Amino acid sequence: MNFERRYSEMTVSELKTEIATLKEKARKAEQLGIVNEFAVLERKATMAEAYLLNPQDFKPGETYEIIGDEADSFKVDYLNGVFAWGHRLKTPGREEAIPISLLRLESQGE
Repeated sequence: MNFERRYSEMTVSELKTEIATLKEKARKAEQLGIVNEFAVLERKATMAEAYLLNPQDFKPGETYEIIGDEADSFKVDYLNGVFAWGHRLKTPGREEAIPISLLRLESQGE
């Protein structure tokens, strides 16, 4: 039986190895045109990346750019683990959770 550990139980080194493996599998799935598998692997990598970040670096009340959706921003109401709960500025009445690895302070830019 293949036992998979939770990301929260992995060391930084294990997380980095897992992320690299997932991204390589995602790249191969994309090349083969397996869109669903690509999306799942990308999402898993994003989740693993969230565990490399410190949730305390994300503050309730702050507005963050959503990586991959730069046309919208996300205002954090509260954090629960590695998820920021809040709403997109374009849909203020709809609460949702986003992994903190998808958030970047708007002033940080690239």
